[in-house]
Amino acid sequence: MSAEPELLTTPEAAVVAGVDVRDVNRLIDERILPEDLYTNDESRRVWAWACTLIRFYYDAAPSLTAQERKYAIDTLYSEVKAKTAVRLIKTWRHKLPHWKIEHHFLTLNFDRFIADTLAEHDKLTRARTAVMEDPEILGGTPVIKGTRVPVYDVAASAAAGVPMRRLQEAYPSLTRELIELAILYAKATPPRGRPRQVRRPMATSPSRKVLRRRRHEASR
Repeated sequence: MSAEPELLTTPEAAVVAGVDVRDVNRLIDERILPEDLYTNDESRRVWAWACTLIRFYYDAAPSLTAQERKYAIDTLYSEVKAKTAVRLIKTWRHKLPHWKIEHHFLTLNFDRFIADTLAEHDKLTRARTAVMEDPEILGGTPVIKGTRVPVYDVAASAAAGVPMRRLQEAYPSLTRELIELAILYAKATPPRGRPRQVRRPMATSPSRKVLRRRRHEASR
């Protein structure tokens, strides 16, 4: 995949939209997202700019009914469909689109949803750039460039509840940003098979040699 993906897998789209994968699939399965905004050929993929609509649908849930949100998505899509340049999120870096919908007494401004989507897409792009797969390094396991640190090990430790401070101590070659990008990469590109099991760090137990010495001193 290119360093700046436009057509995203559902886990990638979930990261960019700030929702769960099941939320992305729900909008597709229930035909809330227009059909032209995703593919179902070999695998389900979503156009990156459509993540703005996904983000809007869930973020606006406390304020708008499902019918109102669906109307906004359909209306906005019908208006921008003819503007092919807007379809590509990479054009947003030169000029952000300004989407606004007026319906009866409601005015919906999409500026915040666009900005948030672009920010998360940028993070995904940086994560893709920061990670590499080389058959000569750990058999092709994804690692942070310039290191032999497996991305999924970092993400599994974070998922197990290891705080950032401990992660930085465990991986001194990684900055805080690289750790965050590793976590994001793993979320956007989940490994196949069973997830890694990582134990939380525990205090070091006294060695048997130390225990024997303590018992010997106590018996004197």
